[in-house]
Amino acid sequence: MAFTSNFMPTSFKVQILKGVHNFSTGSGQTFKIALYNNSATFTAATTAYVTTNEVAASGTYSLGGGTLTKSTPVSSGTTALTDFADISFTTATITAFGALIYNNTATGKPAVAVLAFGGSKASTAGTFTIVFPAATATGAIIRIA
Repeated sequence: MAFTSNFMPTSFKVQILKGVHNFSTGSGQTFKIALYNNSATFTAATTAYVTTNEVAASGTYSLGGGTLTKSTPVSSGTTALTDFADISFTTATITAFGALIYNNTATGKPAVAVLAFGGSKASTAGTFTIVFPAATATGAIIRIA
């Protein structure tokens, strides 16, 4: 199976220190989430969005994925975190095993996070929804402890 765990690529960690990504609302940067089939291969060396093995456009899902609604980063104790609102694609026939969050605004569309769905997730002419975890120090999709 191509998707075995959630992780942040090494390039993203370096780009945080270089100020490439701005997750603040109103920053002008757009983050997207693209869905992939079980042939997709992502590793810590993944650097950017790719079209290879992305699921086909269907319903409101288009190639390149959907635009995420971000929340301004905050801290909780000694952990900095940010999160996204849940996203849905309607009237879609999709089978996905995972996703890639990427910065659609930055040069080269750099990768932010790889998400493993824990197996095949599907919708048939219905709604495919990605539910993000709670924006907490232990649950937020992006956190730095």
